[in-house]
Amino acid sequence: MGAISGLFGFANAFSPVGIFNALVPKDGGVVVERNVAFGTHPRQKLDIYRPAGDGTGLPVVYFSYGGGWESGDKDEYGFVGRALAARGYVTVIADYRLVPEVVYPDFVADNALAVQWVADTIGSYGGDAGRMVLMGHSAGAYNVMMLALDPQFGVDMSNIRALVGLSGPYDFYPFDVSQSQNAFGDFPRPELTQPVNLAFGQMPPVFLGHGDKDETVYLRNSVALAEKMTERGTDVSLKIYEGGNHADTLVSLAMPLRWRYGVLEDVLTFLEANTVSI
Repeated sequence: MGAISGLFGFANAFSPVGIFNALVPKDGGVVVERNVAFGTHPRQKLDIYRPAGDGTGLPVVYFSYGGGWESGDKDEYGFVGRALAARGYVTVIADYRLVPEVVYPDFVADNALAVQWVADTIGSYGGDAGRMVLMGHSAGAYNVMMLALDPQFGVDMSNIRALVGLSGPYDFYPFDVSQSQNAFGDFPRPELTQPVNLAFGQMPPVFLGHGDKDETVYLRNSVALAEKMTERGTDVSLKIYEGGNHADTLVSLAMPLRWRYGVLEDVLTFLEANTVSI
């Protein structure tokens, strides 16, 4: 398909993103609550990163990680949670069930369950559920876009102020690599698995960031979604990072690499402009 090629080869049993997270310096001034259950399955747990202190009514970011829907672990994304929490956002990163244990739509439904938990409970952790952002990278960007675009997942969009998708697959049918075949190949209406086909109006503002040298999820995915959403009345900001590959939009959120592409600053500027700021 040219949309996903060897999706997340860097996320495996010896995950480089996990090693990266373990070694990279991280933002301070953050309190972490770990392994909070949002469902009954062992993987239905989440971590909450919040600014130190007694702040209340803070905006909330729900971040969904990638891994081709077949790998990934919330513990590997502390650098993301701390980066956002240090800037005033209560940040939630949830595990979800993976292929082959489940297939579409179950892994998206797990994210919906976590978002519902956030809406119901995050006030106890200083967050304002009415100022929530859905954000993801790669397969995680797909997850959050589907939460917003497909009513079957039951997300109350009145709580969602903005969406952020980094290097996401949004237009990848026909399924021609193992990750997409395994995750979506048995779904009876494959066209309904594609965010580009569900880009309805009445959406909150959307930020799409993508590297132009991404050979894992091609740039055309974000371009196509931006065009379709814009046609249907959504306010979309598309940022193309010249020279950036698939991982760059993720690892550039980490403290030592922010100078490379400015992804964190771009996201925060977008959120502030769309009334999500602290």
